[in-house]
Amino acid sequence: MRIKESAENYLETILMLKNKNGFVRSIDIANELGFTKASVSVAMKTFRSEEYITVDDGGNISLTDKGMKIAEKMYERHKLIARALMALGVSEETAYEDSCKIEHDISSESFEKIKEYLEKHGK
Repeated sequence: MRIKESAENYLETILMLKNKNGFVRSIDIANELGFTKASVSVAMKTFRSEEYITVDDGGNISLTDKGMKIAEKMYERHKLIARALMALGVSEETAYEDSCKIEHDISSESFEKIKEYLEKHGK
């Protein structure tokens, strides 16, 4: 099933915040993405019902295996595409901004070829 870019961004953000802070709450997501708490709350309710996340009694958000699979895929794409762009001479800031846009639309075939190229050439 293909999920929307906004959902991919939310799930990737949850993973990144968990790695950075050790925990994730809705307010953390809102602050990171610049969204309202209400918007994040609606999204989290949808993600819970679709079993991408769980939320404990303290409001801590965790990715399910289903959510983690998508988050890790997007995070890998984000980092690798940025690395490829920097290898071409793009500044780090621009490379990460552009990779965030590209990661959602690039085909699996193209992504794998970029990955192979970077591994082969030690970039």
